Amino acid sequence: MKGMINLRADIQHVLSQHPEIRQYVRQHPNWYRKLGRDPSQLSLVEKEANYFYGRTFPQRVEKVQNHLGLAMMMIEMLKAGQATVAQASQRR
Repeated sequence: MKGMINLRADIQHVLSQHPEIRQYVRQHPNWYRKLGRDPSQLSLVEKEANYFYGRTFPQRVEKVQNHLGLAMMMIEMLKAGQATVAQASQRR
């Protein structure tokens, strides 16, 4: 792979097997230098990539809460719409 020439073969293999981590490293090229000097930092790259892509547990919980809030708001809107229709039909 272009740009990973200075990395060890095992690091190159991990990056080729995980396209999102590879894309993160491409977007943050300072990791090429860090991984070239200290391959043990691969776990740190994976952590930072997970944070970047919103895959940490707190981020997932927040995402679920946002979706639940949206669903609850839609339910309330449907209830309000039904009540309005019921009131309009009673006035006739």
